[in-house]
Amino acid sequence: MFHGSSQLNLDSKGRLAIPAKYRDELLACCEGRLVVTADPDRCLLVYPQQEWEPIQRKLMGLSSFNTKTRALQRLLVGYAEDVEMDGAGRILLPATLREYAGLDKRVMLAGQGNRLELWEEDRWHKQGAAIGSLEEGIPAELEGFSL
Repeated sequence: MFHGSSQLNLDSKGRLAIPAKYRDELLACCEGRLVVTADPDRCLLVYPQQEWEPIQRKLMGLSSFNTKTRALQRLLVGYAEDVEMDGAGRILLPATLREYAGLDKRVMLAGQGNRLELWEEDRWHKQGAAIGSLEEGIPAELEGFSL
């Protein structure tokens, strides 16, 4: 399970060095084989391959007659790319995904349980500030939830 966040830099070729705290787990659970895809919030989602496969099956099992479902299928499955960690623990992020998420040099990698999220650094900080305000109230499923 992935948790915590790390500020990282992409190199000039679009490679990202996976932090050591995640690298060993990714090698153990999926031999470094990952799937990277787009998220509606303009970040990237990084899944161990075996975590992604049931998500893709479930998404593609939904009716494509619903326009919102079809749009989500296009986004998540249409942008999904298989990547593999190299011997130095780096992954090469495809240019289309870097462009979609606005990734240039400085990025944030955040653990989210069974996946990682990769954000452009400024966008990460802005969305964090927005969450902190909770202007729209707490979702019903969190009522009574305590930390």
